Amino acid sequence: MKTVYIGTNWKMHKTIAEGVEYCPKLNKIAKDLDERIQLFIIPPYTHLTTLRKETGERLLLGAQNMHWEDEGPYTGEISPAVLKEIGLDLVELGHSERRQYYNENDLDLNKKVHAAFRHGLLPLLCIGESMQQKELGISEESLAIQLKTCLKGVSPDQAQKLWIAYEPVWAIGAGGIEAEAEYVYKMHDSIRSVLVRLFGEAGNDIPVLYGGSVNRGNALGYLKGKNVNGLFIGRSAWDLTKFEPILNDVEDFLKNN
Repeated sequence: MKTVYIGTNWKMHKTIAEGVEYCPKLNKIAKDLDERIQLFIIPPYTHLTTLRKETGERLLLGAQNMHWEDEGPYTGEISPAVLKEIGLDLVELGHSERRQYYNENDLDLNKKVHAAFRHGLLPLLCIGESMQQKELGISEESLAIQLKTCLKGVSPDQAQKLWIAYEPVWAIGAGGIEAEAEYVYKMHDSIRSVLVRLFGEAGNDIPVLYGGSVNRGNALGYLKGKNVNGLFIGRSAWDLTKFEPILNDVEDFLKNN
């Protein structure tokens, strides 16, 4: 089995001090893990400069969002040039909460994807369908539209430095509904099909991660999917006493597959 990508977005959680306590402990856990497990964390902006010093080779660091312009009259936004200066590895784009609360759309996300490539940041593009779209039976169409719009103009070479996170809107957050593994497999297979249509053979190599109420009880079930290349974990990764057992389970899974 190839690399398995395991990471977490802290959203608006953890102080800088809590992050400084968390990272060395996670680094220590990471040193003993199978090298095929790639870990990443995505803290709030204010933490990034400090935590860059606390992350080692096994732990990638990302931002939760960014603007597409390098500078300008965009109060409250963050520049990709600034994120690059910090030395970040990746940037999360299009999280459903950004879409829901801050009116982000696929056309603007396309600009952000290209800005990430321009600055050597790996874009982690989040896509997902609403419960209404799921009930209408248009989940696959919805995901395809998001992919085709957000990745417009991306070349196959650029696509080699791109990750996708599939996060059903109805499955994330405190009130999220746990998705059935077979449904996740179906959506990931559909995503892979679109990526191959967009990028040819390069589309087969783009990591597609699953996020949405992931916990120790369902993590390995999701990873059994042919096109599930990793997990984007929320609350179960914020507490290392819960996260470490998941990582150990993933390591055992890799050894036996």
